[in-house]
Amino acid sequence: MAEPKRIVLRDGSVRYRVVVDAGHDENGRRIQLTITRNTKTEAKNERDRVLHQRGAGTFIAPSKITLGEWLDQWLEYKRRDVEETTIVNYQTALVHFRAKLGHIHLQELTEDHVQDCVDETVTSGRRKGGQVGTRLAATSVEGQLTRLKSALDRAVIRKLIPVNPAKFVRVSLADRKTDKRERQRVKPWTVAEVQVFVRGISDDRLFAPLLLSLMGLRPAEVCGQRWTDVDLENGILSITVTRTMLSNNKVIEKDTKTSSGERSLPLPRAPWQTLQAFRDRQATEKLAAGEGYTDSGYVVVNEVGEPLNTRHLREHAYHLMAELGLRRVRLYDARHAVLKALALAGVPDVILAAWAGHTNASFTKRKYVSIEAEDMRGAAEALDVFHGGDRKELS
Repeated sequence: MAEPKRIVLRDGSVRYRVVVDAGHDENGRRIQLTITRNTKTEAKNERDRVLHQRGAGTFIAPSKITLGEWLDQWLEYKRRDVEETTIVNYQTALVHFRAKLGHIHLQELTEDHVQDCVDETVTSGRRKGGQVGTRLAATSVEGQLTRLKSALDRAVIRKLIPVNPAKFVRVSLADRKTDKRERQRVKPWTVAEVQVFVRGISDDRLFAPLLLSLMGLRPAEVCGQRWTDVDLENGILSITVTRTMLSNNKVIEKDTKTSSGERSLPLPRAPWQTLQAFRDRQATEKLAAGEGYTDSGYVVVNEVGEPLNTRHLREHAYHLMAELGLRRVRLYDARHAVLKALALAGVPDVILAAWAGHTNASFTKRKYVSIEAEDMRGAAEALDVFHGGDRKELS
């Protein structure tokens, strides 16, 4: 075992230095540490500590990599497993941590650093979609924190840091209560509102695609539909491809989000009939446009056959909502109304999850089926019977 060597610095002071073989990095290169201390004993103690940790497999080599640099590496690593759209979502989720903590060396990052950043982001982290610098939803910050924890967990596995400094960081209970009290959440449409919308758009050119949204398809699944996916003879709709938006300006066509998202659904009568009429209408439009028609094969196209994207469909739906005097809700939220209606109609959980394109039925009900007071009216009427009489109209 190498012994510390006595060295004399230019100013005449004496130090003790020893070189320690600390193993190999992930690429197989030897790690050699130069340890310099004021006394021979201090140098030997540090040498022994490094060798002990090396033997125990807990040694962390000193590194100057910053949090921002590590997040870049982690995102590149994640590209192996997730879609491009997901990478963009991860980048967005980490933007606050990168801006406020990215310059800090990874090995110097503390729980207090992360907690302070989380608290500040909740209280003043809004960057768009309202007044910049105001509160950001606690749920949004929790999602961002989840991404950071995942990146730091990977750094622990790579032995860049001994523990995850964000492991026990949370959005405070006070902030979560404030968020719940002050933040207005747009509720999905009621059954009555859905029916008003359906009746009001019956003459609209995109009636058929909008009805697909109202049978529980995601907007990206609606825009990804091709006529080859639609069996109009037997009334079966196959969902195999999605067309989503990246940064609201670039269309990405890809497979369904998960394997369970690739599914076939029986068409209800109204979407079945409107799709037949829409196909006939497109045939007429193709004849009228002649060579100017783009035969893309997609269901959701404009009058000359060019595919429409989720932004086009969303903006068209918002225009119709305004004309009908309905509350403006996201098309994606139509899934909530649809799945809730199916659940209240007694559709078995396993069918409900399969219809939604999920593998976990409990997730489907927890995420999409929220019960309001009016939904429990039947329970109140049952209690009227329990109390010994019929329900009477109150004056």
